[in-house]
Amino acid sequence: MKHGDQHRRFNMPKSQRRALFSNLTNALLMHEQISTTLTRAKELRTFADGMITYAKKGDLNSRRLALAFLRDNEVVAKLFSTLAERYKNRNGGYTRVLKAGFRYGDCAPMAIIELVDRDVNAKGAKDLARVAAEKAAIAAAEAAAEAPVEEEKKAEKKSSKKEKAETQEEK
Repeated sequence: MKHGDQHRRFNMPKSQRRALFSNLTNALLMHEQISTTLTRAKELRTFADGMITYAKKGDLNSRRLALAFLRDNEVVAKLFSTLAERYKNRNGGYTRVLKAGFRYGDCAPMAIIELVDRDVNAKGAKDLARVAAEKAAIAAAEAAAEAPVEEEKKAEKKSSKKEKAETQEEK
């Protein structure tokens, strides 16, 4: 019997396929737009739409099923709060696949898969926050490094004023 064999095989064992689509679904739900091969994007639609359907149900069992597949608390929290609210009035069709030419190395057909009505600021938001934090840390370190130098300059000015005053008293 051929029950449950409706998915593409991608020339890999079931466990690897499951891990691949779990990671791709994580990336899609976090960034709301990713680039991958066309066949992977077409297959990814089923998994992403299923996760959003779980989120729209919103019960504990759906949250557990989504967490078992995605294995990331942050993504599941976004899925059940932001995305479930966004798609509550939509009956399916949460993703869009756009063809994006061919890959340079092996000429594989590429595609961009994105969530319909996506937040354009979501893609790379985590990286932008990380870069801003790094810049703030560097600026704070530079300010801390310059502070002792400025204090030394102030101390030198005070000592030079004292020396001038002492030399004037001697004269």
